[in-house]
Amino acid sequence: MTTLFVRHEVFDYAAWRRVYDAFSPVQKANGVLAEAVYQAPDNPNDVTVTHEFATLEAAQAFGNLDELKTAMRNGGVQGTPTVWFANKA
Repeated sequence: MTTLFVRHEVFDYAAWRRVYDAFSPVQKANGVLAEAVYQAPDNPNDVTVTHEFATLEAAQAFGNLDELKTAMRNGGVQGTPTVWFANKA
């Protein structure tokens, strides 16, 4: 099991969340087994998202989707996200 972690700041969490929720069918179609969204306690626009995949390759492929990049832009992601992968121990 591989988890894709993405941390980024958004302009407006509520607007970002609408785009994120609408993206769910694309997540499922591209191997996302589970997902979660976290907000920093002191800044609700500081968002960390996790997506679980069966393999590292599936996680990397999802991270490279053009549709994902478009959704992030449409959701108001600021700057360059911090992205990392981890395997469940």
